[in-house]
Amino acid sequence: MEKVLKQLYQEIDKIEEEIIEIRRDLHRHPELSFEEERTPKFIANYLEKLGIEVRRNVGGRGVVGTLKGGMPGKTIALRADFDALPIQDKKDVPYKSTVPGVMHACGHDGHTAALLATAKVLTKYRRNIPGNIVFIHQFAEEKPPGGSRYMIEDGCLEHVDAIFGCHLMSTLPFGNVYYREGYLQAAADVFTIRIKGKGGHGALPHQTVDPIIIGSQIALNVQSITSRKLNPLEELVVSIGSFHAGETFNVIPEFAELKGTVRSFKPDVRDMAETNIKKIARLVAEANDASAEVTYERGYDSLWNHTAETNIVQKAFRNVHGVEEVLETEPIMPGEDFSYYTQQVPGSFFFVGAQMENSSAVFPHHHEKFDFNERAMAIVAKGFCSIIFTYDQQRDVVDHIS
Repeated sequence: MEKVLKQLYQEIDKIEEEIIEIRRDLHRHPELSFEEERTPKFIANYLEKLGIEVRRNVGGRGVVGTLKGGMPGKTIALRADFDALPIQDKKDVPYKSTVPGVMHACGHDGHTAALLATAKVLTKYRRNIPGNIVFIHQFAEEKPPGGSRYMIEDGCLEHVDAIFGCHLMSTLPFGNVYYREGYLQAAADVFTIRIKGKGGHGALPHQTVDPIIIGSQIALNVQSITSRKLNPLEELVVSIGSFHAGETFNVIPEFAELKGTVRSFKPDVRDMAETNIKKIARLVAEANDASAEVTYERGYDSLWNHTAETNIVQKAFRNVHGVEEVLETEPIMPGEDFSYYTQQVPGSFFFVGAQMENSSAVFPHHHEKFDFNERAMAIVAKGFCSIIFTYDQQRDVVDHIS
């Protein structure tokens, strides 16, 4: 195994410039969730040229490639997402987005390039590959209901024994890899509270039912869900991100609207938050002679990493050239629809540090100047290769734990 992995690492180093150029091409031509056309064609064509069996239009716009190895073994899936965001690219770089108002502001172009590189080097060493490798290129990760569930319904996980995926992290040090067993990312829900009061003149508030005052009370009261309804050892975030009412300074409006998000890990905590938001909105409104309509939309489920597969990630990256440290991370609150894959088959999702060397160029995900250290893509590709062989070596342990 060590000899083959060393050769695979060398092959990845040889094509690093190609990996970067693929990423930059995708970065110049971003496509929004559920609108991807050029990107899946590019991916499918690339895989077919490698001699990999390809399924197009999986679940809608997804691409699945299957490489049959020359050695006996299990079937391992590797996943990358490829959609972009509705953000104007304001970086001053040659590979800046050419699509107005759309950019890869989360690293999905890098995930795609890294997985294509993985496919390329593994194909060259097909005879040494244990089992089968399934390359899942997923559309629409950024926009619920997301692409993963559609791809799963269309069979992308058929005969798959385990799945692995990663996220490049622009704010984490380059060379570090981060894993976590159990909950890694939160369920991400959205709610809207529409309050109907009674409008009138701002100088005569006693003749009105002020939805702004009522909305303010609701916004303050929902904060008590976390502080007073939840065990302080549990995790929950309830945030109001939008509050709109009225058009001018001297008129009390009839309507006010609040929008917010709930982030949680455990299903019972999620249920409790939804129930209490609806209850608070209804009772506060009624106490003020108004009414409140609540729309609560459940986004992605929380992401759970399985024990055996997470142990594989740890062990695999300790053997990857270029990795400085392999560290356990805390759970984070952003959502990720990789969660639906690990509900179906055992798997693990991990983070790869991709911080820019120049500190002035470090920006968070979903920022108009987002970028990442492109050398991190080679680490991802090497890690995927190492996971495949580490998994094969640990098959008996995995079967026992899973």
